[in-house]
Parts: sequence; C-alpha cells; structure tokens
Amino acid sequence: MGQEDLMNTAEDVADQFLRVTKQYLPHLARLCLISTFLEDGIRMWFQWNEQRDYIEATWNCGYFLATCFVLLNLIGQLGGCVLILSRNFVQYACFGLFGIIALQTVAYSILWDLKFLMRNLALGGGLLLLLAESRSEGKSMFAGVPSMGESSPKQYMQLGGRVLLVLMFMTLLHFDSNFFSILQNMVGTALIILVAIGFKTKLAALTLVVWLLAINVYFNAFWTIPAYKPMHDFLKYDFFQTTSVIGGLLLVVALGPGGVSMDEKKKEW
Repeated sequence: MGQEDLMNTAEDVADQFLRVTKQYLPHLARLCLISTFLEDGIRMWFQWNEQRDYIEATWNCGYFLATCFVLLNLIGQLGGCVLILSRNFVQYACFGLFGIIALQTVAYSILWDLKFLMRNLALGGGLLLLLAESRSEGKSMFAGVPSMGESSPKQYMQLGGRVLLVLMFMTLLHFDSNFFSILQNMVGTALIILVAIGFKTKLAALTLVVWLLAINVYFNAFWTIPAYKPMHDFLKYDFFQTTSVIGGLLLVVALGPGGVSMDEKKKEW
C-alpha cells in the first residue's frame, strides 16, 4: 500500500467517524471547550478564601477588590458556561470568557510565563472557533439572505482559532535526543502545520485529538495525587485546560477549516 493509498484510507476512516458522530460531536466539543472555565469557577467557590488572600497579598489591592476579583471569576465563568451549553447569548458569553482569560493572565502573572501564556492563547483560539460556530448558526436563521462571502469575519475567526490552538502543542514538544522524542516532535509538528494552514484539516485535527487525549490522561493524572498536595491542583488545572483545547480541535473536526484554508482553495483548483 502506497503513501497516497494509506492517506486515502485514513481519510475514509475519519469521514466514517464524522458521519456516525456528527449529531453529537459539536455538543461534546462545546462541553470539552468550557470544561476549564467550569472547573475554575467551581474552584473559586471551594477555594474562595485562598484565592482572595492570594490576590490581596500579590497585588496589595485590599480585601474588597480581591473579593470582587474572585466573585467576578466565579460568576463570569459559571455564567458563561451555562449560556454556552444552553446555546443562549453565546457570543456575549464568549466575549465574557475572553475577558476572564485576559484578567487571569495579568492577575496571575501568566504574561511572563511563556508556557502558560501560549496555553491561554490556545484557549482563546477555542473560543474564537466557538464564536465562528455561533455566527454560522445565527446566519442559518436567515436563509436566502446574501452572505458576505469568503471574506466574512467568520472565515478569519476560524483561521485565527486554528493558528492559536496549535500553540498548545508547541508547549508539548520535548527537545531530547532520544528517538521517541524526536519522532514525536516530527509527527506533532507536521500535524500542527497541517491544522494551521488548513490542509487535510479534519484528519490532522482528529489525529491531534487522539494524541493530546493520550498525553493528557498519562501526564496530568491528578486523580492519582492526594488532594492536599499542591501538585494535585496543578495537574488538575493542566488537565482541564488541555481538555478545552481538545474541545477546540473537535470543533475544527466538526465544522471544517473554513474558507481561509488550503482544503477550501483546493475546491477552486
């Protein structure tokens, strides 16, 4: 079997998977995508005092402002999750969660930690894809009304979402000299490029979902660490943030790459 035959077989398997799961995949993608906000909102409730004291001590902002910060994070994240899952005011919910990401990036000094910054940007990419999906649903309500075509903001949201999503994988590359690490980096980088440029997008994104799911369960198994240890919370945060990026990739699989992609341009050739 040649390389082209192998690729065609893989695409057939991916298409079959999509046909079977097309009714459920967008719902699963949205649930995965908001999981980190849901977990963080719940954590704000159970760790109210610790979070407030941390912000008060770090920024010397006083009891009232620190309490407002925790309350905003709690209501903003849980409220946004409810709106997205119920399909109500999705665009407003996404903008609210963008604000939460920006606020936490500054408040927790993530701006100066490249790994966490890239993961937050990847999370933003998932929200961009969710925004693009909500725009698509909104337009479908007005059948027959002329659209803005390929230059519509939706196409560029999908492009931006794809490019930001792959930043998650840049944090997973290991610069070791052993064969397995080199192979993993080569395959991972190839898949990242395919998703970013929108070539064989659904197959590449589905492969990344499987790869990232395996890495997430293996490396971020927070349930194996006692709850009182700091590593438990760290791995839990990592686990749900990675799950959110998986949700973004599942949206790419479900919706396709959009107009600004090689897959779409191939149809014109």
